[in-house]
Amino acid sequence: MEDKLRATEVARLRAPIGGQEIDLQQIDYVHGGISLLRIRIREGRRFTVFDIDSATAAAWGDAMLRWSRAQTPATGEAR
Repeated sequence: MEDKLRATEVARLRAPIGGQEIDLQQIDYVHGGISLLRIRIREGRRFTVFDIDSATAAAWGDAMLRWSRAQTPATGEAR
């Protein structure tokens, strides 16, 4: 697998309430030149993995920003 792709860490997060571990990695495929964002969520022994393109990552990120900006920082409730 090493000769087919290269993984570079982008961010590591931990959800405060559920304790899920969230890893973001850039995955570069050596042959073909495609780069994807890998989202890996660990909940106990269970893993969920998404490999998404930049357009999907941008749309997902925009939706998350819109949601987070609509929340109050202290309580998480909508403004």
